[in-house]
Amino acid sequence: MNQPLMQPTIARTVSEGDAVALSYAQEQLCFLQKLEPGLTAYNLPRVFRLAGRLDVDALERAFRALIARHAVLRTRFFEQDGVPMQSVQVDAPFALERIDLSGLNAEAQKAPLDEAVRRAAGHVFDLGAAPALVACLVKLGDERHVLAVCLHHIVSDAWSNPILARDLAAAYRLALHSAGPVRLPPLAVQYADYAVWQRASVQGGALERQLAHWNRHLGPEVPALDLPTDHARPSRKSFAGTALGFDVPPALALAVQKFCRAEKCTPFVALFAAWQVLLARCSGQNDFAIGVPNAGRHHEEVSELLGFFVTTQVFRARLSPHQSLRQVCRQVRADALAALDNAELPFEVLLASRKDRRDPARSPLFQVMFGVQMAGEAVALDFEGVRAELEEFDDAGAKFDLSLDFYIDAQGVRGRLEYNTDLFEAGTAQQLVARYLRVLETLATDADSVLANLVLTGEDERVHLMRRSENLPHRAYAGPVHRLIGQQARRTPEAVALVFGDVSLSYAQLEARANRLAHRLIALGVRPDTKVGIASERSIEMVVGLLAILKAGGAYVPIDPEYPQDRIAYMLEDSGVSLLLTQSHIAPAIPVREGVRTIELDLLDLLDLQTGPSVDPDVPLHGEHLAYVIYTSGSTGRPKGAANRHLSLFNRLAWMQDAYALHEADTVLQKTPFSFDVSVWEFFWPLMQGARLVVAQPGDHREPGKLVELIRRHGVSTIHFVPSMLQAFVAHEGIEACKSLKRIVCSGEALPAEAQARVFERLPGAGLYNLYGPTEAAIDVTHWRCRADGRNHVAIGRAIAGTKTYVLDDGLNLTAQGLPGELYLGGIGLARGYLDKSALTSERFVADPFSDAGERLYRTGDLVRWREDGELEYLGRIDHQVKIRGFRIELGEIEARLLAQPGVREAVVVAQQAAGGARLVAYVSAAAASQAIDAAQLKQQLSRALPEHMVPGVIVVLQALPLNANGKVDRKALPQPETPGAATRVAPTRDIERSICAIWTQVLGLDDVGIHDNFFDIGGHSLLLVQVQSQIKSQLGFSVPLVDLFRHPTVAAQAHCLSPAYTEETAMQPARDGARRQREAMLRRKKAAEGMHR
Repeated sequence: MNQPLMQPTIARTVSEGDAVALSYAQEQLCFLQKLEPGLTAYNLPRVFRLAGRLDVDALERAFRALIARHAVLRTRFFEQDGVPMQSVQVDAPFALERIDLSGLNAEAQKAPLDEAVRRAAGHVFDLGAAPALVACLVKLGDERHVLAVCLHHIVSDAWSNPILARDLAAAYRLALHSAGPVRLPPLAVQYADYAVWQRASVQGGALERQLAHWNRHLGPEVPALDLPTDHARPSRKSFAGTALGFDVPPALALAVQKFCRAEKCTPFVALFAAWQVLLARCSGQNDFAIGVPNAGRHHEEVSELLGFFVTTQVFRARLSPHQSLRQVCRQVRADALAALDNAELPFEVLLASRKDRRDPARSPLFQVMFGVQMAGEAVALDFEGVRAELEEFDDAGAKFDLSLDFYIDAQGVRGRLEYNTDLFEAGTAQQLVARYLRVLETLATDADSVLANLVLTGEDERVHLMRRSENLPHRAYAGPVHRLIGQQARRTPEAVALVFGDVSLSYAQLEARANRLAHRLIALGVRPDTKVGIASERSIEMVVGLLAILKAGGAYVPIDPEYPQDRIAYMLEDSGVSLLLTQSHIAPAIPVREGVRTIELDLLDLLDLQTGPSVDPDVPLHGEHLAYVIYTSGSTGRPKGAANRHLSLFNRLAWMQDAYALHEADTVLQKTPFSFDVSVWEFFWPLMQGARLVVAQPGDHREPGKLVELIRRHGVSTIHFVPSMLQAFVAHEGIEACKSLKRIVCSGEALPAEAQARVFERLPGAGLYNLYGPTEAAIDVTHWRCRADGRNHVAIGRAIAGTKTYVLDDGLNLTAQGLPGELYLGGIGLARGYLDKSALTSERFVADPFSDAGERLYRTGDLVRWREDGELEYLGRIDHQVKIRGFRIELGEIEARLLAQPGVREAVVVAQQAAGGARLVAYVSAAAASQAIDAAQLKQQLSRALPEHMVPGVIVVLQALPLNANGKVDRKALPQPETPGAATRVAPTRDIERSICAIWTQVLGLDDVGIHDNFFDIGGHSLLLVQVQSQIKSQLGFSVPLVDLFRHPTVAAQAHCLSPAYTEETAMQPARDGARRQREAMLRRKKAAEGMHR
């Protein structure tokens, strides 16, 4: 190995009373103590049980001799001109605390003994007064004592313990034979000399080579280790913690030793490799860093000193699922050898050289530690005539999220897992230890197994997980849902079935209209599995059209008329529909290809649906026939149609009735866009049960005020929200008036615990239910009744009836409780697949490894884990699919659209967290260096092809996208987008503009906005605009329609909307536009009627 380039010797340079700089490690501890004066996480307590005749006075004099020998124990720490300094005092007063419990029986001694030990261990040191050492002796009997010694880490470390034990024992032996003060031989140098020498070496450039090595090893940015936690991570790093001790079974320890001999590596390598593998499996990450303590005593001069010499070396773990355990070990061995060659660099110097983003909630660079101490470093107190036994002691603190330490001696291998109790429960720590030992066992016995196939579950746990994963009982298939709605119509013909605005239909009227239209569709060629398009706004016609398509045997394909024309044209062509139901005011904007027949439902309503056969056509259908095809975002750049079956739909709605018991007195609000599969249960579940279905006006689903009005007016008992809209709703004033609400159902994206708490606070009479499921599995597959359980997340619950929910690792093994894995779905709810896309269907719908009957599983791409209570916790996506405001978005589809634009060479889209939730940010580069890309124009082109929720809020133009070592786009190196137009921003001049600017900055989380900034270009979206609307009403007293805010997306335009000039001159324009559209529709109806009567 190369020799370090440090100065060769450490000389005595510091005298008592001199003020000198701290070592780099001490400086960090001083900072932490100043930040949190009551901090005890850096206390180093040791507890000894003493048996034999002890001379207590001699012991106290021995401690004083120890303090006299080691100047670091006589050192006080202070600030001089803002710089932390240290100064060695001539003397430091010390008294051994003495407590006599010998008069109590053994049982009565326990509590005061425990309290005394904990008080010593939890002593809050004043670093401005020496010594940073306390000791307490508790007398239990004439020859039985407990000694608790505690030092602050700033004057000691783990490698100091045997030195302290040896010097204290030597001083005690001297004190036994002497009545006065005793002295130990003086030391050649002291810790302050080392601190001065260390700083001179670093500042003289002696460690530049080592610094370069560690920065090369770590790379430009180290990813944080994002372990799933039991509790929300505090906003500032905490040090609350405890420890769990355990033994490595002797047979396993021998097996590891044998493996190490064969591999020519130390136990450190094998034990550390197993820790890296476990952390990768627990976090789902293959790239992270771990801190490893190094004694830091590389020079003979400091070998006898107490002091904080230890430094931390940062090892970056880069694992691959295809690596074997043996390969991981060899990689760790190579890293460890390189670390030995570069061992003198203080961690603080490395940290100061780096530009990694700092998070106040986490330790910088690494959040997890690992260490091994061999027998020679063990603590052994050798008092003359007294047996001293080191006690296991939980020192009530955690410096990191997790720290795993091993102590190896002739008796075996002892482990200790320290964990932060603000993050982890005791049960989680126990599971980590059990799984670590399982990894270690596999390493020792089957080192060539690859990480993807590593199984961390025993047979009993696998059986238990299978039981959790499957909920197979379900209701027998009773027929397609439209037939059950028909049966309900015969039971309660006069009951109100459907309400839209001021119009209502009874069950008999709805059934008759749907049956007449179904006969018409059959006459036009609709048969079982025929796909029928429907492009309609929410209306009576929409519900009648959906029911009629099902009654005719067809499968409905919802086409949102708000989608761009390109997307609508693609969906119509891809689905192969030859018949499209729509409305007269929408039809002109629908790009219908040649050969597709169009029926305008509002015209039919006047002409055809009052006559014709009103009986159910009763088309023979079985459960495998298609009910609907809903298009979702596709990674190839085009949406894909998920084809769902009648059997799946029936099972989902039958389960919902069993779970939530809808009655004929209930009212369900239908407000979800019908291109989103939640709408399916909103439409059909209430009609199956004889309840009342209230359909919201187009656009009302975006306005909390309109929803409150609808709920109160119609006594709505059941409503659905995507969580982002729920947050806007519960923030709206007056929702307490919605006393009729009994069921609030959430799905579509992760439900924040904060939103759950707000619902409980503002709507205590309503039950809140969190559901989860992809479009490919008939709406929802898991359910959870929300409760205030103090957790940092809301569970997605357990499988619904007839459903399997397997959490699997890369090798398709069941993932152990608490560990993340991909969620695979099976059972009745699975879709038939993607319409006419067999390759894509085969990729996402895979063979069920647990079934002998050829069943399939759907790969969700969602990362989840089993909680200890048997519920599923959603952790996030494992691919480039995201959910924005409840919409499932394949980032690849947006990227493909960007790359299809002329002049764009590279494109990547990411979801970034902003004040109002996640937003899409696109990064592009030009095909030629001389070519300029107009971001605004690019957004405009995207808006012609993609729905509003898929158009990035910000497009950042770069010369080239940053690449990592593998030549892939380095997403972490993408710059934060600048606020558009900051350089040319126009400040507000009128009071109304200033008020609106203040509302915008609050809602968007920005420092500043200009009056001509576009709301949607600076991070805004529709739900944030709802908040703006609410703030304008509460702060300024104006009730402005949301559509007006959409139409006027700048502060200047919105201020104009609220001005008197706007009220007088332009407020009537929307009404005039509506009247014009009505006149045009009437003319079309008249022409159509004339044509049909010719």
